[in-house]
Amino acid sequence: MSDAGSDQIAPLRRFVRGMTNLIDTTDDETVLLAQGRELLAELVGQDGWLPEPCATARSDRYAQYLLHCDPLERFSMVSFVWGPGQRTPVHNHTVWGLVGQLRGSEQAEEYELHDGVPSGTGRTAVMTRGDVDAVSPTIGDWHRVTNTSDDVAISIHVYGGNVGALHRLKFDETAGRCVDFVSGYDNDTVPNLWGKSVPTPC
Repeated sequence: MSDAGSDQIAPLRRFVRGMTNLIDTTDDETVLLAQGRELLAELVGQDGWLPEPCATARSDRYAQYLLHCDPLERFSMVSFVWGPGQRTPVHNHTVWGLVGQLRGSEQAEEYELHDGVPSGTGRTAVMTRGDVDAVSPTIGDWHRVTNTSDDVAISIHVYGGNVGALHRLKFDETAGRCVDFVSGYDNDTVPNLWGKSVPTPC
């Protein structure tokens, strides 16, 4: 995913720098969510920086593209790309997370775990461009997300770990129970944060 010849990826690079600096200074979840929310709001408040390969919908399910993972796996950053009507199963995260809406709109339905089974709270939130929300085991960690747009929706997620490698739980509606899963990622390469490096003739 080369961005040579332009610096359109600069907003992503600024966010990664800002988030890395924040992680370097604190592990307090309240501070991370508050200050991380400001950084993410600035990022999703503008468009044009997300490389096209990380903005492409799949026909069979939502896509999850890794944008950046801290070398120490203290945080990761992912673009979720949804076709119309696509949705997640009910699931948890196990770490703190921030979600910023870049394009389109999404609805999150909140759940709570009772006797090992998630139950809907009746609370929902609709995210539109520029909105930022938070999840974590301390403030609410179970939800189901649906693309409520007529077109592709994209949200940018930041998690307190390498989310694609974490063992998490999702609700299997057929079996009527929670099952372990590891989400992985849909890309094999990540965006070139240093796309400002334009080759020049010798």
